[in-house]
Amino acid sequence: MSVYIVFDVETPNRANDRMSAIGISVIKDNAIVKNYFSLVDPQTHFDWFNTRLTGIDSEKVKGAPNFEQLWKTIEPVMNKGILVAHNAPFDMGVLKRCLNGYGITWKPWAEYLCTVQIGRRVLPRMKHNLDVMCEHSGIALDHHKADSDSHACAEILLRYIQSGVDVQQYIKKYKLVP
Repeated sequence: MSVYIVFDVETPNRANDRMSAIGISVIKDNAIVKNYFSLVDPQTHFDWFNTRLTGIDSEKVKGAPNFEQLWKTIEPVMNKGILVAHNAPFDMGVLKRCLNGYGITWKPWAEYLCTVQIGRRVLPRMKHNLDVMCEHSGIALDHHKADSDSHACAEILLRYIQSGVDVQQYIKKYKLVP
């Protein structure tokens, strides 16, 4: 049985090189066994668009850890399995830019799954936006909230697994070092 670390990040601006929030849902033995959420002080400016989309602004992240501080808490969890995200290249890219921006060495490559890419193969006639997938599957979603998005993505992955999809065949590697 694989362990899946399903995560979602929110960003403060269009640079997408910092996080303002992260949600993590851990799947083990085909069940969600842990959920984690944290606001993150991105130590940079917030764009109006991102604040409107996520509801997160500089006031909301006051007192929250920056990514370097947060990494000490989440790294042991992120190390325990295959990373998963809905539109994973985006979330993996933000993770990579945060690691590199703070000078954190983790590992050169990370295995990951993308529930959008899996969905396009197993449900080719559907639109694969997270909100559309959740509505189709009856999954609760408070969209653009990292904890809700990561949990919903975990539910989607579990539905694929329970329906007999061999998700292992969709594992890819993401280069984390520049």
